[in-house]
Amino acid sequence: MIAKRIIPCLDVRDGRVVKGINFVNIRDAGDPVENAVFYDEQGADELTYLDITASHEKRKIMLDVVEKTATDVFIPLTVGGGIGSLDDIRDLLNAGCDKVSINTTAVNNPGFIAQASARFGSQCIVVAIDAKRCVGGTGDTGGLPEWLKGSESLSYLNITSHGDTPAWEVYTHGGRRAKGIDAVKWARYMEEIGAGEILLTSMDRDGTKIGYDIELTRAVSEAVNIPVIASGGAGELGHLYEALADGKADAVLAASIFHFREHTIREAKDFLRSKGITMRL
Repeated sequence: MIAKRIIPCLDVRDGRVVKGINFVNIRDAGDPVENAVFYDEQGADELTYLDITASHEKRKIMLDVVEKTATDVFIPLTVGGGIGSLDDIRDLLNAGCDKVSINTTAVNNPGFIAQASARFGSQCIVVAIDAKRCVGGTGDTGGLPEWLKGSESLSYLNITSHGDTPAWEVYTHGGRRAKGIDAVKWARYMEEIGAGEILLTSMDRDGTKIGYDIELTRAVSEAVNIPVIASGGAGELGHLYEALADGKADAVLAASIFHFREHTIREAKDFLRSKGITMRL
């Protein structure tokens, strides 16, 4: 059986690790390279850096962080935030990361995922999906990207009325812009055009420590054949188990419980193994 993964997530702003709640209320959580080395030594399976400022002026800071991390850390590293060109991907891979995570550019131009996959291989192309629950809603159709407004063949991606059945809407720009796209259908489409992995974040649960959105995680995991990383809401070890067992995720992303030393990676792995989850030690 394929081992499940634990992936600490380090949100980076201006060269520092930060953590927020529901994408706001940010507080400092230390130096990214020091955190990365710590998690490597603890036995994390992978690491993820998300550049939450992601402006052109800050890109040099992120490349510098990646280069320093790659010198001292030897587990797979994914970097996301502000990636808008094949050159951005090339620069990050050359700096030492193993995979890139793409959200806004994928929504604005899905063809970019196909191009990136063809150029660099699907194994290093992660599509990040920031999703927010909208029970009975129709989504913000005004936020639909232009390419989707004019495409009858892809109109099924739009959120339509679901009555009492939950649906989840895709957001971009760090969770600030609703796009009127159904998150589960979007994940399936991204797989079709070249994504090698889905990083799925529940905006409703992000930083709340009340647990992952299991319904969302399971819906996406059952809709695709590529690995799904559950993100948003981990507050205790039981939540990791729920995402992997009930949500059918292939990996769990977590921040607060590890950054603030509430639990160690080894504690998490020992707990999950005791519950019958296959883990690398």
